[in-house]
Amino acid sequence: MTTTATTTETPVPTPARPGRLRAAWRPDRTSVAPRATLVAALGAGAVAAVTLDPSLVSIAYLLAGAAVAATAFVTVAPRPTGLQVWAVAAALALLAVAAIRGAGWLVLVCVAASWMVGSVALVGGRTWTGLALAPVSLWCTPTRLVGWVHRGRARYPSASRVRPGRVLAVAAVSACLVLLFGALFVSADPEFGRVFESVVPSVGLGNPIPHLVLGVLVAGAALASAYLRRRSPRLDALAPAPARPLARWEWAVPVALLDLLFAAFVAVQLRVLFGGDGHVMGTDHLTYADYARQGFWQLSAVTVLTLLVVAVAVRRIDTTAPRDRRLARVALGPLCLLTLVVVASAVHRMALYESVFGFTRLRLGVMATELWLGAVFVALLAAGVRMTGRWLPRAVLASAVLGTLAFAAINPDGHIADRNVARYAETGSIDVSYLRGLSVDAVPALDRLPEPVRSCALLGIGVGGGASGFAYNAARSRAAQILRERPVGPCDLGRW
Repeated sequence: MTTTATTTETPVPTPARPGRLRAAWRPDRTSVAPRATLVAALGAGAVAAVTLDPSLVSIAYLLAGAAVAATAFVTVAPRPTGLQVWAVAAALALLAVAAIRGAGWLVLVCVAASWMVGSVALVGGRTWTGLALAPVSLWCTPTRLVGWVHRGRARYPSASRVRPGRVLAVAAVSACLVLLFGALFVSADPEFGRVFESVVPSVGLGNPIPHLVLGVLVAGAALASAYLRRRSPRLDALAPAPARPLARWEWAVPVALLDLLFAAFVAVQLRVLFGGDGHVMGTDHLTYADYARQGFWQLSAVTVLTLLVVAVAVRRIDTTAPRDRRLARVALGPLCLLTLVVVASAVHRMALYESVFGFTRLRLGVMATELWLGAVFVALLAAGVRMTGRWLPRAVLASAVLGTLAFAAINPDGHIADRNVARYAETGSIDVSYLRGLSVDAVPALDRLPEPVRSCALLGIGVGGGASGFAYNAARSRAAQILRERPVGPCDLGRW
């Protein structure tokens, strides 16, 4: 009789997998900062300290951005790809708006968009997660920069090492000497003072400490950008795993009902959606304000919520099954097409409201946003043809950048002023108190108003100085010239 012994095998513990964040951005203990990168970063900081004044919209934004881009893409290998070149060009084009337009709010939007597309140029990103985390990656580098710079300094001979403390000391002494002797020369010769202020108007003879702090921050941003180019995190690895597909009927039934609801709304409300003046005039107790405000905001909410519905549905569809793919095209395609009709209706309502009550920044901005959302739905329709959307995140980002540049190209404040001036010529109605809050971009249009309305509208628009040198701004320079030729006259503010 043979006895078979039963043994229980002890499972061998598997090594723990590294965290997703650690896998996306591995620790760096070997790379070193090239000497050219350190010098270029200090140069970028010097450019920002000398030229940039955050309170003044000027060409200095473009100069500082170009210095940071040169540090990251010229002094660090490998050579930039074609896509990175286009992304950097787009980021600099957005910063160039500060040299052309004078509206601070518009420049702020363009700077934020430049930060976004510039971050993508540094670290890449093909997924929605990668694109969303790219702008944050620059803030995650300070502790790594210390080791990176220290290892770079340690590699050089001691006589040629770049010591940040000594650099700051030399910069502070140099600034103090230039300001001291500059003040003496300016007081000795007014002509030299005008030349000096035209060359370095943002620095002037004031307190140099804020400019030095700004220079240090920009130098740090340039170093961080170069480091991200050298050791880019794999942010796409942090994207959520594919969701478990639902059964076909579980997602098809809600989407089909939504299709029917959208179709019924468009079919029944065609006269309401596009009725315009006739619908407003023919409906009791309906004003233009009610027609536009109520309709626009509800339809805008429908547009955004439909994007969320499509995103969730696509995530839950089994795109590997041919039947599911075909059904997704049949269900989601009409939904996107009907949403385009809703977008057109929302834009129409806002255009009607603006033609009656005038243009404002908010009205123009939300209309531009709604038009961009329409472009996103067109991209969704294109992605649905082959049920693949790997290119979609970058396409949406590119459309946002192009839309922002187009929005800046139409000159929002100038367009608002121009339309209100035309409306005043037709109706005699104008909101001077609102126009006084516009930027120098509106001066050429407001200059066409008759007196005393012209002077009252231009009274609150400050042109200021800085029309040359590093503080140059095309809109401010043109406005200053107009007001020099035709100064603002007396105005009775109580009348307006």
